[in-house]
Amino acid sequence: MPLRLCLEWCARQGGVLLAAGIVVGLLTPPLAAALRDWVGPVVACLTTLVLLRIDPAQVLSYLRRPVLVAALLAWILLACPVLAHAAAWAMGLHGSLAAGLVIMATGCSAISSPAFARMVGLDGELSLVVAVLATLLVPFTAPPLALGLLGIDLSISIGALMGRLALLVALPLAISLLIRRVVRPSVLDRWGRAVDGTVVLLVVLYGFGIMDGVLARLLAAPGFVLGGLALAFAGSFGLNAATALAFRPAGQRVALSAGLLSGNRNMALYFAVLPAATDPLILLFFALCQFPLFFSPFLLRPVYRRLRLEG
Repeated sequence: MPLRLCLEWCARQGGVLLAAGIVVGLLTPPLAAALRDWVGPVVACLTTLVLLRIDPAQVLSYLRRPVLVAALLAWILLACPVLAHAAAWAMGLHGSLAAGLVIMATGCSAISSPAFARMVGLDGELSLVVAVLATLLVPFTAPPLALGLLGIDLSISIGALMGRLALLVALPLAISLLIRRVVRPSVLDRWGRAVDGTVVLLVVLYGFGIMDGVLARLLAAPGFVLGGLALAFAGSFGLNAATALAFRPAGQRVALSAGLLSGNRNMALYFAVLPAATDPLILLFFALCQFPLFFSPFLLRPVYRRLRLEG
């Protein structure tokens, strides 16, 4: 049927559509402004569909190395924010950019990381387990770490942020499990690629919405925005490299997979739950963090290929 074929085409062209979407959102401020208030619902729908494509039984079957998974989760969710905080202090960063860098490091791994890992020949099974578990755990790790231990002001209490994040993760999880009970597995399998295409379109809409105000800020303060963009790439690639080095004793494939998980962070959850009173410069940095996330499949694919060949 035409709709399913169209959505499957979107899934096949996902990388191009995602990269184009964030650029179009940047260059069309009226469209970005119109979609800004839809970021929360879009993120909720996006999380639901992504979790729908993940079979819980499959995740449990992949949990063959629990010590490694636990170490990865502890590193990504607990050690990386402290590492980012230390790096910001060492570089003399302060204010909104430093806070944004640390909060970015508290985020869970992007749920798209397993697909990217498989695409570049890394450990998709390990990436799937860690990405899913990190998403479920981040409501309980990020708020007390960022707001409590590191003292970042986000105009929201620790309890309120934990509650909002937990709701944004738990509700899509419950809906996805309900759909799995109601819809036959054969139907879900048949429409799987179409669901992937819908995810791509929702991410494009999300990319439009988070670009609201970015172009105006770029024209008004190009130095700050370009510096923030450079920091976003440095933060993403830096976490990737530091994590790969930390897990090098586990083997090159595991280390590179761990780096991928650590470098690709899900900022969508924060966009959906942070209050309007949050420092706009922190939100701007979160928007800039989408550029390394959206463009990393193009930028890092040859790097991973070369490292795997050398290994």
